[in-house]
Amino acid sequence: MTDATAKREVEAEGAAGAPLARRLAALFPDVSGRRRKRWLAEGRVQVDGRPVRDGRAVVAATAAVALGPRTAPALPLPLRLVHEDADLLVIDKPAGLLTIATERERGRTAYRLVWDYLAAARPPRRPFVVHRLDRETSGLVVLAKTVGAKRALQAQFAGRQVERAYEALVEGQVRDNAGTLEGLLVEDRNLRVREILGTDRCPDGPPGHPRRRQAITHFRVLERRSDVTQLFLRLGTGRRHQIRVQLAKRGHPIVGDRVHGSRQDPLRRVCLHATRLGFIHPTTGARLLLESPAPWAFARLGGSSPRTTVRPAGGRRRPSPRARGA
Repeated sequence: MTDATAKREVEAEGAAGAPLARRLAALFPDVSGRRRKRWLAEGRVQVDGRPVRDGRAVVAATAAVALGPRTAPALPLPLRLVHEDADLLVIDKPAGLLTIATERERGRTAYRLVWDYLAAARPPRRPFVVHRLDRETSGLVVLAKTVGAKRALQAQFAGRQVERAYEALVEGQVRDNAGTLEGLLVEDRNLRVREILGTDRCPDGPPGHPRRRQAITHFRVLERRSDVTQLFLRLGTGRRHQIRVQLAKRGHPIVGDRVHGSRQDPLRRVCLHATRLGFIHPTTGARLLLESPAPWAFARLGGSSPRTTVRPAGGRRRPSPRARGA
């Protein structure tokens, strides 16, 4: 059917109305049918001020048909967009969602959701993975939009120039107010990770074995409760399962981390959240610091009494969680 035919049919149908697709063809004769269908799918076509997506819907001759503005695509739930610019975006990933597919599992992932989000943008883009969080860990993840940004950010991660901090709830009361956890992590053929301390027997293999790597984590106690401790942790190195393995080795597994010895799982998740991510922007050179508050449910665990809040040196409070650039 030509646009001229559509216009004549609309006029002939008069007050009885006509399908919305015909009204669009009559109103926009110079626009291709494919583009008009895209307008409908995007919800841009409005009838009397309300979006209508079905081109077969009968529209009265007196109804006002208009084309609304293009709306920016929204990041799919359950992800939360923390920061986005032309080179990168930072998301808040929930616990239970893989960052990227693995050989064993290729289901719904944060990467796939971001891919769909960027593919719907104009012009369409694609994401590039810079780093990952465990499925069981929630919090901040940065992805690049260009190969150049990916390489620049990965170089910062490899050079330990990225500030990465977490909050965790661990079983028991941690004795020291602050300290550093240091040891060697060993990953076996089944991808299980364990830590070797000075008194432990080292596994077979030379000291430079690729599966034996140094791990450093700095910690500070935020609050002690009757049976759990809330910690602020800053990575000195970024190894797989580093925080979870090091805390469990010292008798304080993260609440909900059954893999590493936790005896309780009240929230049905590992209580570890990536709360801070700081790096140099790959294009502007500015320092970018993003923060995400730990889930509110963390504050409810561990009993109401007794609780002891530990302030950092100098007595200053922790800054309220927010995103900022410097």
